Amino acid sequence: MSVHTIRSSRRSRFRAAGPLLAALSLLLALPVAAQAADTPSVPERGSAYLGMGVAAHDGVGGLPRDTRAAQTEGVDVASYQGNVNWSALWNSGVKWAYSKATEGTYYTNPSFAQQYNGSYNVGMIRGAYHFATPDTTSGAAQANYFVDHGGGWSKDGKTLPGVLDIEWNPYGAQCYGKSASAMVSWIRDFANTYKSRTGRDVVIYTATSWWQSCTGNSAAFGSTNPLWVARYASSVGALPAGWGFYTMWQYTSTGPTVGDHNKFNGALDRVQALANG
Repeated sequence: MSVHTIRSSRRSRFRAAGPLLAALSLLLALPVAAQAADTPSVPERGSAYLGMGVAAHDGVGGLPRDTRAAQTEGVDVASYQGNVNWSALWNSGVKWAYSKATEGTYYTNPSFAQQYNGSYNVGMIRGAYHFATPDTTSGAAQANYFVDHGGGWSKDGKTLPGVLDIEWNPYGAQCYGKSASAMVSWIRDFANTYKSRTGRDVVIYTATSWWQSCTGNSAAFGSTNPLWVARYASSVGALPAGWGFYTMWQYTSTGPTVGDHNKFNGALDRVQALANG
């Protein structure tokens, strides 16, 4: 057999094998692709923000009804919003704001200075919040980290007490792998440490459904810690156990200028009263 004939035969066999090899590669890739499709994407650590899980877990309803009760508009912001147009918000009637300062003991908001000082400079009463990750470090460690990185308080009439944002875990199990009693202990550890550092009771931000699931609907904090409740609907609905009223209500994540808008349960003088302690 000539060399030319041998080479032609080999090329024919390779061409015939091509479709078979492609089909085999596709079959091998299918389980990997299926597994990737079934695995929910986990956000980058540090990217969590106030109300991140509310719409997905509790849904979205209408906007608040006009009750004619005195309420004061506010917003909350995090790093993903970058530099905020505070003048536009002030001119639209927003009078108070919270900015994310920290998360866990591993993250600080790179936009915090512009957000925290910018809201103050246009006349707003402002404060800072901490996104809790109870599965990474203790409540005391996170409270100290928060106070050391923007979460402090001063009685200047323009600084609100810090907020503990405790809600669904965007990085894993919704209750951070903790039992209800362990979660309550973690929150108490944070709250006690924050008060010892600042002299103020930390505001607790949560959603009623999360609180029921992950703390067993604990009533341990209602008499001491102001409640900031999340519910995107026309009414605030049921509150977590222990609280007879809310101090703040996050009612939407799709508001004007900045998405997260809130109602303070009272006129501006009540916002000032909370700031002054």
